[in-house]
Amino acid sequence: MGVLRIVLTVLFAMDCIALTIVVLMQEGKQQGLGSIGGIADSYWGKNKGRSMEGGLVKGTTIMAVLFFVLALVLNLNF
Repeated sequence: MGVLRIVLTVLFAMDCIALTIVVLMQEGKQQGLGSIGGIADSYWGKNKGRSMEGGLVKGTTIMAVLFFVLALVLNLNF
């Protein structure tokens, strides 16, 4: 069980670092005056899920779920 805990701890640390990097790479939700000019209705605004920003949001969600699961598992006394 000691080896499993070490592997999970290393995976947890890597997830923490990757989650921090991905969150910092994301753009802010407020785009200033760009939203007033109708940029939100452009092609990139409608297809945000296929863009790099959409990928970052999906990656953040997956890594956040992994973070919480690993935190709960590592908190168990096995």
